[in-house]
Amino acid sequence: MNEKDKRGAEAPSQRPRNPRVPVEFALEVEGQTTEGSPFHLKARATKISRVCATIVLEAEVAVGSIVKLTPPFGRKLDAEVNGVWTDQMDGLRRIGVKLLEADGWFAE
Repeated sequence: MNEKDKRGAEAPSQRPRNPRVPVEFALEVEGQTTEGSPFHLKARATKISRVCATIVLEAEVAVGSIVKLTPPFGRKLDAEVNGVWTDQMDGLRRIGVKLLEADGWFAE
């Protein structure tokens, strides 16, 4: 799924391997803030793929930190934070995470 750039060379596709789909469910997130304080907060998932998610979270966390997610279904999942930003449309803080288990959300 590569696209050719103007020089004819192969350029990596911008399309993710596991596209995220819109969702809306509550979950709990545990981890440490950028200041090292532990937190356990209610959050909201807004997009997921098999092994990734976008989550609205009030805590400030650092890229590379590990958080524990507890969705309303299944069991606790460890995830690595791979993005942190504030949405310009609604002003809410979001994090992108990659689940650390290969089966992701669908592991038994």
